[in-house]
Amino acid sequence: LSPQLKSFYDTELLENARAEMFYAQLGKKQPLPANHGSTVEWRKWNTFERAKQLIEGVIPSGQKFGVSTKTGVINQYGTYTSISDKLEMRAYDDIILGATEEMGASAAETQEVLIRDALLTNTNVLYCDNVDENGAVVSTPASCAEMEAGETMAALTPEMVNKAVTIMKKNRVPRINGRYYAVIHPSVAHDLRQSNAWVEAHKYAAPNEIFNGEIGEIHGVRFIENVFAPVLGGDDYKNKAGTVSYATYFFGLNAFGIVDPEGGALEMIVHDKSEIGGPLNQFS
Repeated sequence: LSPQLKSFYDTELLENARAEMFYAQLGKKQPLPANHGSTVEWRKWNTFERAKQLIEGVIPSGQKFGVSTKTGVINQYGTYTSISDKLEMRAYDDIILGATEEMGASAAETQEVLIRDALLTNTNVLYCDNVDENGAVVSTPASCAEMEAGETMAALTPEMVNKAVTIMKKNRVPRINGRYYAVIHPSVAHDLRQSNAWVEAHKYAAPNEIFNGEIGEIHGVRFIENVFAPVLGGDDYKNKAGTVSYATYFFGLNAFGIVDPEGGALEMIVHDKSEIGGPLNQFS
């Protein structure tokens, strides 16, 4: 392929992938230079206690300064499709372009699920209260197995959002552009949008700050709708009613990191039928 076509297809792939990426836009990119192995390290300075009152002539005890680290290892992912010479020759549509668009969607879905599953291993979990038909709190679960107990319902209500925000404030979680963000499943978003406190994204005072997939705000949290948000079943996540549990991730600034490898980004590779089409040039 000519360099112009190669650049065109790569651009199409990236644009279609980005349109479906919701988690990745909230992560902190960590560069990995070429020829530097496959492991990345994130470093975080420890915090200090507040200063104490000084006593004249007495040298106070100093505090230790250090750093904590986390590491991540990169892996390669890829897929391909074959296009017959007859289809390429007879089809009305641009077959390569169509395949590029669908490959972009596949790449985005792959990355979304990988990030989602990695974030699910965290230990900062808040379980939704069990409420009765009038919305009164009946009990506060400590696990998925205790939700939906008896005649109650456990749902992400505006009150639960407020509770999550309060916990993040008390833990001094830094905000993103003055707000916290959450990635939410469409089924959960449907319930939350019934609240009078919900503000649709197009009604924001500063709509130019909208993230990809952002749908609205409530109690200082802006929500990003993602069909790949966790829907959890099985013995580990099943609630008392025996049904699935939906997980919503709440984020502050730089809540997680993503490795950004130099020379290893998303790439669209196209081989012409004259290169790999076999003895009769039957596929590209």
